[in-house]
Amino acid sequence: MEIKRKKVITMKNSKSILMGILAVVALYSCVPTREIRDENTSVPEQYQNQPTDTVNTGLVQWKEFFKDPNLIALIDTALVKNQELNIMLQRVDMSKNVIRAKTGEYLPFVNFQAGAEVEKVGEYTRNGAVEKNLEIKEGEEFPEPLTNYGLGAFATWELDVWKKLRNEKKAAVFEYLSSVEGKNFMVTNLVAEIADSYYELMALDNQLAIIDQNLEIQQNALKMVKLQKQAARATELAVQRFQAEVLKNQSHKYEIHQEIVEVENRLNFLIGRSPQHINRASDNFIDTPIDHLYAGIPSQLLQNRPDVRQAEYELAAAKLDTKAAKASFYPQFTIKAGLGLEAFDTKYLTTTPESVLYSVMGDMVAPLINRNAIKAQYLNATDRQLQAVYEYEKAILNAYIEVANQLSNIDNLKKSYELKNGQVQALTESIDLSTRLFQSARVEYIEVLLAQREALESKMELVETKKDQMLAQVNMYRALGGGWN
Repeated sequence: MEIKRKKVITMKNSKSILMGILAVVALYSCVPTREIRDENTSVPEQYQNQPTDTVNTGLVQWKEFFKDPNLIALIDTALVKNQELNIMLQRVDMSKNVIRAKTGEYLPFVNFQAGAEVEKVGEYTRNGAVEKNLEIKEGEEFPEPLTNYGLGAFATWELDVWKKLRNEKKAAVFEYLSSVEGKNFMVTNLVAEIADSYYELMALDNQLAIIDQNLEIQQNALKMVKLQKQAARATELAVQRFQAEVLKNQSHKYEIHQEIVEVENRLNFLIGRSPQHINRASDNFIDTPIDHLYAGIPSQLLQNRPDVRQAEYELAAAKLDTKAAKASFYPQFTIKAGLGLEAFDTKYLTTTPESVLYSVMGDMVAPLINRNAIKAQYLNATDRQLQAVYEYEKAILNAYIEVANQLSNIDNLKKSYELKNGQVQALTESIDLSTRLFQSARVEYIEVLLAQREALESKMELVETKKDQMLAQVNMYRALGGGWN
C-alpha cells in the first residue's frame, strides 16, 4: 500500500514538472525578436577611369614606400615614443584583459572560505531553549557563549545553456580585434601625418631659398634704379617702390622662419621629444620624382584598410551582444556546491565524519513580471547592431571615395605642375628681359617690379604644387591601407 502511494506522488510530481515546463515555454514564446538587415559590402568593380589591376601599392610596407632615410628615422622614433600611440596600446591591452575576464565567467567559481564566530542567544528563545536542554555528550552541555569554526571550498557554476556567456566572450574577442585594427589605423595616420609635416618642412625650406634668390635680384634692381635716378632717368618714386618690394620680401622671410619652427615642433611632438632641429635634405625637393601608385581593385579595401576591418569587427561584436541580450529573457541555471569542516570547538574541527559538511543545490531563476529593463537592454543591443551596420557601410564608402579623390588629385596635380613649371620658366626669363628694356628706357620700372613679383609668386606656387603632389602620394598610400594587410 505504501509503494502505491509513492507512485501516485511521483506521477503528481511529474505532472507538476511538465506543467511548469509548458508554462515556461508559453512564457518565453513571447520573447521579442527584432530583425536587423544585413550589411551591404558591395563596391564598384573598378575605380572610375582606372584600369582593372590587382597590383596594389597599399600592400607595400611603409619602410619600402618611403625612400628618404631621414623620414624613415623619424617614423621609427614615433612608433616607439608617440604618446597617443602608447595610450592606444594600453587600450588594446585592456581589451585583451576583458577576454580573460569573460572567459572565466562561464567556468565554475571555486572559493576557499574560513571563518569563526561567537553567538549568545536568549534562553527564552527556541534556539536558547534547545541548547539549554540538549547535551553534546552525556554530562557535557553546549558552551555558552557558543562558538563556531569552519573552513571549506565552495563552488558556483552558471550553466551557459543559452550561450549567453560564450557569446559575450566572443564579442570581447571581436572588440579586442577591433582595438588592434584601431591601433593599426592610428599607426597609418601617424605615419602619414609625419610624412606630410616632413614634406611641408622641405617645401618651406625651398620657399625660403627662393625668397633669398629673389631678394638678391631685387636688391640688384634697387641699385640699378638708384643709378638711373642719379642719371635723371628714373624718379624717387621708382626707388621707393623697389625699396618697398625688398622690405616686403625680407618680412616674408621671417614669416616662413616662424612656419618652419612650428612645423619642426609639430614633428617633434609627433615623435615624442622636446623641440630640436629636424634633419632633412631639402635641396633636391623640387626634383623629387613622383612614383606611380597602383590602386588595385576596390574590393581590396575591405581587407587592406584597418578602419574598415575595425568597423567589421565592431559589427561582429554587436551581433553577439544582441544574442547575449536576448538570452537574458531565458531561465538562468546555477549549481552551487560546498565541502568543508565545521565545529563549535577547534579540537573537533578535524574529527570526521562528524564535522564534515557538504551541500549541493541547483537553482533556476527566470524573469517573470516586469521585464521592461531586459527589453530595454535587448532593444538597445539591436540599435547598436544597426548602428554598427551603418558604421561599417560608411567606412567602406568613405574608403572608396578617399581613393577615388586621390586618384583624381594625383592626375590633376601632375598636369598642373607641368603647366606651372612652364610658367616659372617664362616668368624667370621675363625678369632679365624687362630689366634690359628698362635700362634702355623702353619700359617703365613698374614692368620690372611686376616681372619680379610674378616670377617669385610662380616659383612659390610651383613649390606648393610639388608639396601637394608629395602629400597626395602619402594620402593615396594611406587611403589604400598603408601596408596593414
